[in-house]
Amino acid sequence: MTRARNRELLALIPVVLLLTAGFAAVFAQESSKLGNLSVTYGAYFLAICLATHLYLRIRLPNADPYLFPLMAVLTAFGLVMLYRIDEGLARNQANWFVFGLILFALTIQFLRDYDVLERYRYIIATVGILLLLAPRLPGIGEQVNGAYLGVKVGPISFQPAEFAKIAIVVFLASYLRENREVLIVGARRVLGITLPPLKHFGPMLVVWGASMFLLVFIRDLGSSLMFFAAFLALLYVATGRFSFVVIGMLLFLVGAYFIVATVPHVHERVEIWLHPYAEAEGSGYQILQSIFAQADGGLFGKGFGQALLHAPGEPKAIILPAAETDTIYPLIVNELGLFGACGLIATYLLITARGFKIALLARDGFSKLLATGLTAVFAVQVFVIIGGVTRTIPLTGVTLPFVSYGGSSIVANFVLLALLLLISDRARREAEAEPESRGRDEPLGAAA
Repeated sequence: MTRARNRELLALIPVVLLLTAGFAAVFAQESSKLGNLSVTYGAYFLAICLATHLYLRIRLPNADPYLFPLMAVLTAFGLVMLYRIDEGLARNQANWFVFGLILFALTIQFLRDYDVLERYRYIIATVGILLLLAPRLPGIGEQVNGAYLGVKVGPISFQPAEFAKIAIVVFLASYLRENREVLIVGARRVLGITLPPLKHFGPMLVVWGASMFLLVFIRDLGSSLMFFAAFLALLYVATGRFSFVVIGMLLFLVGAYFIVATVPHVHERVEIWLHPYAEAEGSGYQILQSIFAQADGGLFGKGFGQALLHAPGEPKAIILPAAETDTIYPLIVNELGLFGACGLIATYLLITARGFKIALLARDGFSKLLATGLTAVFAVQVFVIIGGVTRTIPLTGVTLPFVSYGGSSIVANFVLLALLLLISDRARREAEAEPESRGRDEPLGAAA
């Protein structure tokens, strides 16, 4: 379908202009003069995006035309912000961007028939669980802000949870597609709430227990919340019973409350969230500086390069800690204002809307559940990090997709994008083929 791909091509033009204008603004602030370097960076980015577009035009002509441009917008925005922080970080992120696109193309090439994932769901689930446990292995595990999130093997460091989220969603989508009926048949209503049969209540309890285990074992509320929210979204789509979601939420809240009260590290993180001023120069410093940075930005922001990341004359005195990862959203609000932040959030909302639309268009159960799960885990990840820096929930160590610095995040999210586009291509192709086949099968006299 050439029209869809043409819309995708047209949507890439403002993305490149945004990248070029962003670099030009940064250069103007840093050197007070404009050169052609911003145009060169824009040309490189355009060439990479055009190559990806041509590949999609050939391999997935019916895929959603807006998902790739929207994610390209986020990537371009992230590159500009990282360049403003540190030129070296931006170069590394650009390299990961190219590597992510290569893995994106390989995923499309070798998983064109993604139904094969169903046959290996238990192997995929095992790999996902091992990835989640890897940060606790002695010798390779890394601790980030008290949570076990990273793995370092030689010079390579990455966050396994970014890849584990895809594996867990694939398993849950496959499992619920096969067992959705047993969760509905035999359900009883108690006090107006629909309860599944007790013998089939096990899967919810297992996933709930896994989420609580993550909360204790790797000490990360964000990952625990992300996986359980994705499960509840899949459970609702699979069964159509909102009461199951309510039960799941209550289980999570009860379990989280118990762990917060009994596990010292988790309790400390919640205390920092609730009472950051108690240790304003210690453990509460990061969240307080995040809030101050957002308040200082106002509606229109202070402009590119105007936020203070370090105290003047004292490079070691950090004003906004982890500006390239955890607190990149407060930096964006500070320099672009509330309007700029709303534009960023609107982009994430558009991606979420396109993802759920793909789920609605999908005909088979596995495709529908897989698109729902991938979109839900992406959206919840955005909520977890933005909610953390705005004190809606405790601050966690997950990244802001495509914007924060991190190779594992950008690579894993491009794999997620490839899966969504594969589902979209099949769904749209089947939707186009159905009217044609219906017209061929229709009797000659039926049109009269």
